[in-house]
Amino acid sequence: MSAVAAEPRTRMGRVVIASLVGTAVEWYDFFLYGSAAALVFNKLFFPQSDPLVGTMLAFLTYALGFVARPLGGLVFGHFGDRVGRKKLLMVSLVVMGVATAAIGLLPTYADIGVWAAVLLTTTRLVQGFAIGGEWSGAVLLVSEHGSPQRRGFWASWPQAGVPVGNLLATGVLAVLAATMSDETFLAWGWRLPFLLSAVLIVLGYWIRSSIEDAPVFTEAKAKAEAAARDKPRRAPALEALRRHPKQIGVCVSARIVENISYYVITAFVLTYVTTFLKLDKGLVLNALLLANVAHLVAIPAFGALSDRVGRRPVYLAGTVGMGLWALVFFPLLDTRDGWLITLAVVGGLIAHAAMYGPQAAFFAEQFDTDVRYSGTSIAYQVTSIIAGSLAPLIATALLSGYGSPAPVTLYIVVAAVISTAGVLAAKETRSRDLAEVTTR
Repeated sequence: MSAVAAEPRTRMGRVVIASLVGTAVEWYDFFLYGSAAALVFNKLFFPQSDPLVGTMLAFLTYALGFVARPLGGLVFGHFGDRVGRKKLLMVSLVVMGVATAAIGLLPTYADIGVWAAVLLTTTRLVQGFAIGGEWSGAVLLVSEHGSPQRRGFWASWPQAGVPVGNLLATGVLAVLAATMSDETFLAWGWRLPFLLSAVLIVLGYWIRSSIEDAPVFTEAKAKAEAAARDKPRRAPALEALRRHPKQIGVCVSARIVENISYYVITAFVLTYVTTFLKLDKGLVLNALLLANVAHLVAIPAFGALSDRVGRRPVYLAGTVGMGLWALVFFPLLDTRDGWLITLAVVGGLIAHAAMYGPQAAFFAEQFDTDVRYSGTSIAYQVTSIIAGSLAPLIATALLSGYGSPAPVTLYIVVAAVISTAGVLAAKETRSRDLAEVTTR
């Protein structure tokens, strides 16, 4: 009996929980930085600048974390395709945790001057490197264990780790904002969420240690090792680029608006509401809490829907929906009404979930098993540089330059058009057998 046909030794529920918890912990670390960049890093590490310029500098260090993600994706993808998904996921978890806890111990500009910003940037680069290998490994571990009939649903759960992580980060900050004065929070309270990461990493590591790679991967690995005895193997990244250039292009374009919109809705919105509208940070943090709960529910719901009607229709509903929602997002924020601000953020993240829910299965189904980690990492992390990394910075620059959110709206709409075209160019993949080899 082949490894693919054999009963997996690891139960599906345990695989899903391990992927979800580990992903949530890593994204907690990553998003915590984004929230802190909008709320405190401009004051603590770039205090010589005016508020918007200081925020732009803080978001620039935020963006540098994305620059390191493709390097992390290549390194983790290479060894993930050669050695296994599980081992590399354990490494990424530890690296991320150490970097995040280190941020909580950093001296500020008042302590060591410009070197504080240098250290902050260094830890952010390490964070980016670690998260670069996380996404593909987590979603592939679940996708390769799951059956085609429910792959969209199961693979969406690691995606749900993103709102869980953001929910944790936003929730911790909201509690601190509600229980501390601004002076106390700025003095030392902001450090606590970063130090908490050390505890969460231990939990995530313990849970992930109990899972195994999927049979479909172990069988493909054995075949590749046997073939390599006769002919040297190319690097998986080069093989992915040679064999799947169209699929990489589809994934990159499909992800453009998903990535841009998410960081505008969850990171830039903090700057817009607190600095431009001059409202209390607790208002927008509470809105983000509710929105992340809605996001958490919507992601697996849309993943399950993609199992019934296909990946493309659901993803297209998200790209078109995001383009339309962008037209009302800032007008709702500009009302300065708490409930309408919450509606703006919730609506945006539901449109995002229509893309993010089926995305894991949709992207995994584009590539053959022996290059799947590398192929998905290249597509996912390259987009992170050209889209997500720059989104808060570009949005802040547009707002500062024009004094209006209208150019930011146009920015999202153009991205939605690009992503819609990319998804339309793709084939429907929901029934694909992941053990199938499509090209050599």
